[in-house]
Amino acid sequence: MAARRWRRLPRAQSPWLHEEVASRMVDRLQWFRHPPASWLHWEPLQGGIEAHRRLRGLFPDAACWVVADAGPAALNALQPAGGRSWNPLLWGRHRAPPLAEQETQVDMLWANLVLHQEPQPQKLLRQWNSHIQTNGFLMFSCLGPDTLRELRSVFSQQGWPLPHHPFTDMHDWGDMLVHSGFAEPVMDMERLTLTYSSGSTLLDDLRSLGRNLHAARHPGLRTRRWRQALVDALEAGLPRDVDGRLVMTVELIYGHAFKAAPKPPKGPAGEAAVSMQDMRAMLRSGRR
Repeated sequence: MAARRWRRLPRAQSPWLHEEVASRMVDRLQWFRHPPASWLHWEPLQGGIEAHRRLRGLFPDAACWVVADAGPAALNALQPAGGRSWNPLLWGRHRAPPLAEQETQVDMLWANLVLHQEPQPQKLLRQWNSHIQTNGFLMFSCLGPDTLRELRSVFSQQGWPLPHHPFTDMHDWGDMLVHSGFAEPVMDMERLTLTYSSGSTLLDDLRSLGRNLHAARHPGLRTRRWRQALVDALEAGLPRDVDGRLVMTVELIYGHAFKAAPKPPKGPAGEAAVSMQDMRAMLRSGRR
């Protein structure tokens, strides 16, 4: 519920880090030979409004849908800038995408920095799988376990509850993808080093990027005195770079995986029974 409340907060733009990660995800699309004919953006306010516009520019003829907790706000934010084109052939490209239905299926599902906030990730992965056509693919990113490791150290030194919920290792995500019906998962990881001029600036940035979703976090609202104590602890306990700026690590995990054709069930004598619908799915070409 806390993650959902965070996603529903009104905002006019996506967090800067989310836009940066989305840009790096877009660069990874060059690994695929064929552009998707359709795609679904999962939580675009979280994933990056500017990235969404860039993707629509890369795939101008692809049908696009959106899934968002704050549906009306997301659609409003995704309205293209500028007036309506004079060319009727371009009218469809100058509208916000519709909200996906339960039965909507696409070639590509795009989910940037969403998965690590989900309390039931395998349920979400299965849901994503249901929205992807056979031989379609999933592109996602999330935070890894080294994220905010310096902040955890400060909280531990002060005897405070953890500042965030645990983040999952990329190898575990690969296993969960396979168990959720995906094939050929490819995982990648990189670390970013963020630097800040002060503890107060660091806290303001973290607040724009997310919330503490740990079940054992401090109950209720904190006071101004608590915030000042936290700022003082950060100033004293965080490492600094050669310029004296406070240092914070962010681990980014990137992944993609295909939705394979369904495997034919085995009959009692070991023979494979395949329906015509499944046979057509297995014979479809177009693997990226």
